[in-house]
Amino acid sequence: MAIRIRSKFHAGGRERSMATLASVAAMLAWKLSIDSIKRMREAKFDIDLGRPYFDFVCESMAFYAHIADRVAFGKLETGRRGEFTTALALRMADAIEENADMLLEAPVPGECRSHFLDLFNQAGTDYAEFGYGADGPDFGFRRCFAARVREGMPEKDKTWVYDQVMEIEAPEGVKAIGRTLAGLFAGTDR
Repeated sequence: MAIRIRSKFHAGGRERSMATLASVAAMLAWKLSIDSIKRMREAKFDIDLGRPYFDFVCESMAFYAHIADRVAFGKLETGRRGEFTTALALRMADAIEENADMLLEAPVPGECRSHFLDLFNQAGTDYAEFGYGADGPDFGFRRCFAARVREGMPEKDKTWVYDQVMEIEAPEGVKAIGRTLAGLFAGTDR
């Protein structure tokens, strides 16, 4: 499925804040996560509404946040990268909280936001061991993402989830994040 994404602003010439850029990337990650669930369901993976759906969205968005951070590493100065990644994680957490009623039945206010931020930090520890090059995340990075997704899958899907996530879901999202951030970071290069 094609996702419409913003990769540049029409009113050129003025510099955007890292929070503004992070907001665009966060909304893209949200769309990519929902699109990924649709593809997973079409491939006959059971991602039911409720907790499985919520867990998949959170894992996907945390992965995309860390991909965006790696892209920012190559494009932004250290301080601006930190500002961007912090704003991105917080905006993603807000998006999950704002859509909590879609993801979970009767969530406790603030619980989804807090859950995502904890997950983002845990994922960062796991993903820190792996490389990110010109071709995107290395095999270990993608496999780690697949392993994290696998934990929320029903037993019947656990064997096959690696192939789907590593070969279809991760590359699609990485490509979209990379294209978008290349356009958004244009003019902010190191």
